[in-house]
Order: sequence, then structure tokens, then C-alpha cells
Amino acid sequence: MTYLSLYAASFFLGALGAWLVSHWAPRFGLIDHPNARSSHSTPTPKGGGIGILAAFLLSSISIGISINFWLPISALALLGFLGDRIPLPYKFRLLVQFSLMIFLVLKTSPLPSFLSWHWLPVLFWVVFIVGTANFYNFMDGIDGIAGINGVIGFALLAIYLQVFRGQPWLSTLAICMSFSCLGFLPLNFPKARVFMGDIGSVSLGAIFGGLIYLSADTFLDFVCMAFFLFAIYADVLTTIFFRWKDGEKLTKAHRRHLYQIFSNEMGFPHWLVSMSFGLIQLVVGLTILMARLYNIVTLILIVVFSSVMFIVSTYYVRSSWLIKINQ
Repeated sequence: MTYLSLYAASFFLGALGAWLVSHWAPRFGLIDHPNARSSHSTPTPKGGGIGILAAFLLSSISIGISINFWLPISALALLGFLGDRIPLPYKFRLLVQFSLMIFLVLKTSPLPSFLSWHWLPVLFWVVFIVGTANFYNFMDGIDGIAGINGVIGFALLAIYLQVFRGQPWLSTLAICMSFSCLGFLPLNFPKARVFMGDIGSVSLGAIFGGLIYLSADTFLDFVCMAFFLFAIYADVLTTIFFRWKDGEKLTKAHRRHLYQIFSNEMGFPHWLVSMSFGLIQLVVGLTILMARLYNIVTLILIVVFSSVMFIVSTYYVRSSWLIKINQ
């Protein structure tokens, strides 16, 4: 299968999965009913990310990616699909996720040289991949945000893998994932007729984290590639911090992500919030790519500046929102 046909197939599978679930979800109990935490007001089919998983499997097998990589991630996605249908205890989900990613890390490529302390790199990468999978899932809460960030994040990652790491096979997989998200988007944005569900969001996060694991040979590589999901990491990490600071139980469901405050509490339309997060990701990612061509000092300054600006901005927005609701 040629690269172009693989990209076309990934786009088609992403679209097909969304279309099938949007029509047949009630038969399989794949309906997301609104609750107090929801950002939508009408029952909506979920699990449309099954086409994204199909694209991942087709691409991985066609390119020759190790079964030790795509099999545990696929199992992780199927666990998410089960969670889309029936509630699963978070401790059970985490136990399975960690077990699968331990298998992936131990069975795939040698650990990068910049983390060569016996069991520590295994722990680091397992936590990173599981964390990225769940972070991505946390951000799949309004129309289009997960798909848009998938298109942009994986495209940026593909460029980096091709230009700076010389790994065209991994770059091809990243491009395929970007196209699968693009195929999924028309039924999810600007108005969602189907949700990606855990099967899509969890698998996208795991794939992204897994690709960084397979390709990061230096700490610089790791930082650059992680910043291609800057909007997701930044929102989730700052939200965790503010919830911890306020004494909340971190395992309790909530609506305190920055994107949720914008869409649910401040009334901005979903499409505008999702596009804004995508634009932030695109600008930060392209800046990282350009800085990588010059010198490390410039890159560090961009990383620090982006992080500080997001922290200051989210603090201002959250503070303004709290003042407003307390008036």
C-alpha cells in the first residue's frame, strides 16, 4: 500500500467510524446522556473514534510497526470502548492501562540514553504514556477539541519525526493519525453528531505518547515533541494544580478545565473554544519547530515563555470567573 493510499484510507476509516456510530449507536448502548458535568444538552452517540483505532491498526500493520506497540495500545482502546458502553471503576481502568503500557515499554525499542537508570526509565515512560492517554481523554469534552488537536498535534509530530529524527515510518504513522482525525471531524465539528468517546481519545493519547517514547533520543527531543500537545498538557496540568490547591479530591468528576470554563461557564460557543485551542497548539508547535532549527537557548526561551503565558492567562480567567460567580 502506497503512502498516499494509506493516508486516504486513514481519512476514510476515521469518517466511516464516525458515520457508522452516529447511525447505529443506540443498538449498542453507545449514547452519551447529559449529566451535571456534560457540556452538551442532548443525548449524543459516542464511540465514533472506532474508525481512528481502525486507521491506527491498518497503518501500523502496513508500515511494519511492531505488534508489541500496536497490540497493547489497541487493547487500551478496546478497554475505552467498553468504558463507553458501561461504567468502569477508575482504579480498574488505571490498573489495566498501566499493565498494558508496562508490556509496551518492556517489549519495544531500547530505552533512550538520556534516561538510563535501570527501572526509572520504565516507570517514567509508562507514567508518561498512561498520563498522555488520560490527559487526551480529559480534553475530549466539547465539540471538535480532541479532533482538531489531533489533526494539528500529529501533523507537527510527523514533521519533527521526518526532519529531525529521520524516522519516516513513524512519521507516516503520525500522518495517518492526523488524517484519521480529519476524517472524523465533519461529524463532530462545528456541531457534534457523534462523540469520539474513550476509544478514540484514549488511543490517540497513547499513540502520541508512544511515538515520543519510540523516537525521543534526547531530552531535547522529548520536550519538543511533547510541546506538540502543549494545549492539552497545559490545560490538564494547571487544572490539576488549581483543584489540588482548592482541596478537591482529584478523582472526583468536575468541570474545571479551562476549556470547560470558557464553554460552560462563560458561554463561548464550542467551535470558538476548540478553534482557539487548536490555534494555540499550531502557533506553539510551529514556533518550536522553527526554534529547533536555530539553537537550544531560543528553544528554552519559547518553552518557558509559552508555559508562563498559559499559567498567567489561566490564572486570570479562573480568578475572573470565581469573582463573577461570587458576586
